[in-house]
Amino acid sequence: PDPVHQRLAQAWSVDAGGANAIRRALVLLADHELNASTFAARVAASTGAPLAACLLAGLATLSGPRHGGAGEAVMQLAEDAARHGADATIRRWLSHDRPLPGFGHQLYPDGDPRGAALLSVIEVDGTLSSLRDAALAATGALPNIDFGLAALTRCLGLPRDAPFRLFALARSVGWAEHTVEQITSGSVIRPRGRYEGVLV
Repeated sequence: PDPVHQRLAQAWSVDAGGANAIRRALVLLADHELNASTFAARVAASTGAPLAACLLAGLATLSGPRHGGAGEAVMQLAEDAARHGADATIRRWLSHDRPLPGFGHQLYPDGDPRGAALLSVIEVDGTLSSLRDAALAATGALPNIDFGLAALTRCLGLPRDAPFRLFALARSVGWAEHTVEQITSGSVIRPRGRYEGVLV
């Protein structure tokens, strides 16, 4: 009968303050417009697929490293920063010409408000603080929600895969609502493709 955040907190041996931080994370992650996973769930729903299939479509999309898998990459960054230093870790990551996980968001050039809201209620450890400073100095990008999930995980001593678990659990609620809304609309989502190559 307990709310989800309290059940998670109990399973993870987290106190009431930690439970409230988990609740905040779940609320912040429940919906985020038509991101890739939500769009996938809606496309499945538009075909008449059952709810479970729609949620699986969202989950499959969420598993990608540029979406729900970004939390795992931030955890790896933190471990590398603890071993090699934050500046060296950021330099090495950026030298591979790939997006820096946990920082910046295309929708929020002035900083991800979800990340800021989560970080405001937890203590960020020294490793992540130095990583945040190094990333800001190197890229000018502020922490996003993925960084916040990694900070929450480290602060509360949660399992390493907690960022993905929390993301998937919270977003499943949003996918369910989007699925119901899409089914109710009765329309099939059918995007068009436009060829942009050379005509032969």
